[in-house]
Parts: sequence; C-alpha cells; structure tokens
Amino acid sequence: MSRWLKEKKLVLEAAQAMLAKGLVTGTAGNISLRLAPEGNRYLLAITPTSRQYDSLTADDIQVLDFDARKVQGDLAPSVETSLHIGIYRARQDISAVIHTHSISASAVSVAGRDIPPILEEQVACLGGEIKLAGYAPSGSQALAEKAVKALGDRSAVLLANHGAIGAGRDIADAFHACELLEKVASVYLLALSAGKVTALTEEEQRVARAIYDNARKNPP
Repeated sequence: MSRWLKEKKLVLEAAQAMLAKGLVTGTAGNISLRLAPEGNRYLLAITPTSRQYDSLTADDIQVLDFDARKVQGDLAPSVETSLHIGIYRARQDISAVIHTHSISASAVSVAGRDIPPILEEQVACLGGEIKLAGYAPSGSQALAEKAVKALGDRSAVLLANHGAIGAGRDIADAFHACELLEKVASVYLLALSAGKVTALTEEEQRVARAIYDNARKNPP
C-alpha cells in the first residue's frame, strides 16, 4: 500500500470536485496538502501538472519536500509548486492550498481590483478584504512572493490576470474558501453593475474578524 495514501486521496478527491464544480476547466488549477514532517524535512502532497483530473489516481499525487525535491511519485508536479511551498513557509496555520481559475474571481483579477470587506461571512471565513497580487508569470518565484504578500494573514487572494487561491486548515476548509471567494466575487461584480458597493463598517469588520481569528486558534 502506498505511503500517504489517505492524504493523497484527499487531494485527488478535492481536485476532482474542483473540476466538477466548475472552479477550473481542463487541467488548470492545482491542489496541495501539507504532510507531517519527517524530522526537519517538511513535506507536501500536490497534484501533477497537465493531467486530466478525472483520469488521476491517488498514486499520481506527488509528494515533495519544501525544496521541491521529489519524495514519492514519478510525474512532474504542478508548475505552481513554488507558490504552494511559499504559502506553507509563510503560514504555519495553513495546511491546504487550492489554486482555481473560477470565473467571477478571475474576472475581478482581470479588472485589477481588490474586493473590499462587503459580506460578514467573507470576513468571518476569509479574514477580510481579498487583495490582488500583482501579475507575474505562472510558476515563477515572483508569483509566489507576490501571492504570499497579498494573502497576508487571510485565507484567499486574487492573482492578477490569472485566477485565485483559497487556503485553509485542511482540504475542506481550503475548498470552502475557494467556493466562498467565488460567491463574494460574484456579489461584488453585481454590486458594481448596480452602481454602488457598500463595505462593512470597521466595527462590523471587527466582530466578524474575531470569528476568523478564533477559528485559527482551534484546529479542525
């Protein structure tokens, strides 16, 4: 039986659900899960690059260390591996990262906008406003650095002219972040088309943010 089979199945199932829910098309996007470290060696499981999700098996999920060296698997890992590793290095509270190309989030990223804190659940579940990371080529270290900076201490970030990232304490939490981000982006675009966007007040944000902070103190 393959080592890390349970964890790799979680990544595979999330990848196939991401496709089924329309958060990506074709082979776009990628998903990773932080694994338990082996001594001082930190590990992650990540989807391979350029593979159809509905044809993948758990054994196709690659295991790497945080220097992007292969530990298990014989396929090329996601081209965005440096992006996932960068987030894990910066955020010890994050154990899963999902990169999507969902339509509304991508549209906001093309518009070059941050999404202000407009919904209570946005602040309570994602941490507040959703920042836009400046453009950098896919797979580049520059993209990883810009995404980490724009993500800050929150759970979602937009990638300029590209897509979005949802991060969480586990796969389910990260997947929820992606779905909620897409909802928030859709609401934001509709509000813009209606002619007015009303953000939460500072006090409303404070109350909702306390929910987010408390959840981060209590692992799932």
